[in-house]
Amino acid sequence: MAVSWFGVPISVCWTAISIAVAFLGHAGGMPATLPAALGVGSLVSMALIWRDVSSKMKGEHRTAAGLLGQYLATKAVGWIGRRQRRKLEADTLHVRRVQEETLLKRLRRNQDTSYGKQFDFKSISDTDAFRARHPITTYEHYRELIGRVAAGEEKVIISEKPLILAMTSGTSGASAMLLSTKDTNSEFFMQGVAVCLDAMRQAFPSTDSLQRTTKFFYTPTFRQSEAGIPIGPNSSTPASSRSMLNLYTSPAPVYEVTRERDALYLHLLFALKDPSVGTLESNFAATIFYAFSALQERWQELVEDIEKGTVSRSLALEDEVRHKLEAVISPDPNRAAELRAHFSLGPRGIAKRLWPHLHLVLAVDSGSNQIYGEMLREGFCQGVPFYSPFYAATEGLIGVNLWPLQQKRCYLLCPRSMFCEFLPEKSLDQDAPQTLLMDEVEEGGSYELVVTNASGLFRYRIGDVVKVVGFHNQCPIVEFQYRRGQLLSVRGEKVSEAVFLAALKKSVALWPGCQLVDYCCAESGILGDSIGGSDPHYQVFLELRGVRNLTEEQRYKLDICLQQDSAVYKSFRIKGSIGPMRVQLVAEGAFKELRKKMMDFSGTSPNTFKMQRVLRRREYADFLLGKTVS
Repeated sequence: MAVSWFGVPISVCWTAISIAVAFLGHAGGMPATLPAALGVGSLVSMALIWRDVSSKMKGEHRTAAGLLGQYLATKAVGWIGRRQRRKLEADTLHVRRVQEETLLKRLRRNQDTSYGKQFDFKSISDTDAFRARHPITTYEHYRELIGRVAAGEEKVIISEKPLILAMTSGTSGASAMLLSTKDTNSEFFMQGVAVCLDAMRQAFPSTDSLQRTTKFFYTPTFRQSEAGIPIGPNSSTPASSRSMLNLYTSPAPVYEVTRERDALYLHLLFALKDPSVGTLESNFAATIFYAFSALQERWQELVEDIEKGTVSRSLALEDEVRHKLEAVISPDPNRAAELRAHFSLGPRGIAKRLWPHLHLVLAVDSGSNQIYGEMLREGFCQGVPFYSPFYAATEGLIGVNLWPLQQKRCYLLCPRSMFCEFLPEKSLDQDAPQTLLMDEVEEGGSYELVVTNASGLFRYRIGDVVKVVGFHNQCPIVEFQYRRGQLLSVRGEKVSEAVFLAALKKSVALWPGCQLVDYCCAESGILGDSIGGSDPHYQVFLELRGVRNLTEEQRYKLDICLQQDSAVYKSFRIKGSIGPMRVQLVAEGAFKELRKKMMDFSGTSPNTFKMQRVLRRREYADFLLGKTVS
């Protein structure tokens, strides 16, 4: 039987004290029997720790140092997680007070900046005064200010120098450059990561084991501002901490590979070598879906490398990196034979066959990642639970999912991460809309989030519209609805991503043998003459599996389903103000190519990329028109 959570720290402390006392005893000054007794106690404590380690260990070829490092890291994060969860629970009982404390902390910290002096942060004493003095803002309000920070000017909008200039993913428009600070990162870990790991272990007790995780992470490329501040995605690599590497299947040299295709191959190679993998992890479900798609294409090459103990020559690796990787891989013909047998049974449920002790897929599968999560659950990862832990953005941590077992993804807003305000959905287009506070929103209402964060954004419209689905004590629980820039609207009808996807899934279910792989839409206006003259309409691009063509009647089903789900769209269709949508099938792999084009244009890392469901650049729509097969 494993020792308790409290027993382990006591054992560790007892061991440390025993060693110290034994040393002092050797130097003289205490009864000779005491060091001996404590030495025995130390051995007993170490035995208890190792017994707990052994009970949680799965797999082979683990060093004692690696296991102990993972064990201690897990215990430390577990303790932090329970402590932070208790603080969160207490905060949800007094949301208005906690939110005001969070706001005033941000203002006091930055009151001596140029921006803080402009708005006289020093004299603001409550939320009402702040809202009366400071306007609601968008990115244009900060563009010039952040440019000054990038050029090296200090104390422009925040009191410290930013760690990086973080680029947003550009889901609903051009990428924006935001500031990222030490506070942003520490809050994300303490209030987000630690709390969600605690919720995960409560919901999935089997994850409390010393198994390695396969983390699909791609080392981003950074450029420098004029002042030498790194510019790039706001994501940290596991390789930045040697102790973190003990948690993952990929060795350190993998994180030196910057080409996504090669890094993915190596992540898969070292994951396949370890049959005891416990968790598959990535920021988004899309990344894991694309990893399995690559595995389906390249499994024979991967298995051959495992059999021979080699690293494929098709990978464009630097000699030094290749040498390091070849030093840590050895031939394993038995594992190769197992893998060939598993792959021969087809892709459905392959994850659980490759890794029989796989307990969890840890990735955000809400919003634009919903379809990838559904495809994984129905296909490659059948039978494996999923946990979508966070609601977060480049701006910082927004919410945490405390209910991992619920199928519908909802997130408790974190009252100490950001000061949050809410614009009712019906007021979004008003010139001077009035905001509500956390304790003023209503269940069932939809709102755009307005945030004041730790890194220089004040009353900032982040563009996310959420629905309040309930409360935990006084704190709202929200469900992501859509990005404002991702609405379909050719006549002011404003069809959201959630509404369109629901109609699409309904229609796909009516197309026999068909499986949705990916999709996006374009408003006819951005395509101009390339589609001929007609009433405004939606151009829909689908990548499907299982069918080569759709009849006109089948395509029209999508239009009918959307009319059923959107009364406003239906009214415009009946009046003839909006023409019937045009549904076009694109070639296999078209969206994979589109994804690369989008990342190349925006400079977005694969770790933070989110597929645009409504295309705003004509070149993307033209690209898919060129890939149309039906």
